[in-house]
Amino acid sequence: MTTTRFPGGVHRLPTLGLALTLAIGFAWATAGRPTRTSDDPPGGKVRKLILFDGKGLDGWKKTESFKAGGVKVEDGAIVIEAGGPMSGITSTRTDLPTTDYELSFEAKRMSGDDFFAASTFPVGKSFITLINGGWGGSVTGLSSLNGADASENDTRRFVKYRNGTWYRFRVQVTDDVIRCWIDDKETFAVNYRDQQVKTRLETRSNQPLGFATYRSQGAVRAIEIRMLTAEEIAANNKAAER
Repeated sequence: MTTTRFPGGVHRLPTLGLALTLAIGFAWATAGRPTRTSDDPPGGKVRKLILFDGKGLDGWKKTESFKAGGVKVEDGAIVIEAGGPMSGITSTRTDLPTTDYELSFEAKRMSGDDFFAASTFPVGKSFITLINGGWGGSVTGLSSLNGADASENDTRRFVKYRNGTWYRFRVQVTDDVIRCWIDDKETFAVNYRDQQVKTRLETRSNQPLGFATYRSQGAVRAIEIRMLTAEEIAANNKAAER
């Protein structure tokens, strides 16, 4: 991303009416609940959200932006076509956590030379974007902290992304720290507690969670959110002290 680029009596109901009422009530009560997975403890809180099943775009919408490219599912991945300049997808879910969670996904740049899966996600009451391959193809970091973009703040890293290659990203968010890995290699850990956390205007339409490309065609798959354990939260807070 460059500086210039870039939801009284008692009355008895008939049996059929009562059943219908109960069914509607149950549907309302369960709407929007996370899908339980094999990783969730029986009877306990849901610990993992599967945000993309590899088959369709349920739970997602095309991000509206100027001359945005198309979005489709192909070979088990969401393909985001190149736009003029940006394209993207945005989650329509209302049950996303805002802290003590891990967002993980796999992404590749199919063509182009800029960011191909910039991921916007919740951080407490705000949001931030992980840029991957911005500013000409290699800058990786958070936009924005204290108004400084990924190319200007302490999270800036230079990563060489090869077109056609899948990369695995993991981002963990706690009340104090945002920590990132690429292909299981820690990229950065930053304490944001006393910093202003905010997205750039260009990725604000990806809130609460979404992905964006810049003059590049990208693909995203295996999108999940997992709640962190107490041990992981403690480890994250220590990681930012190094």
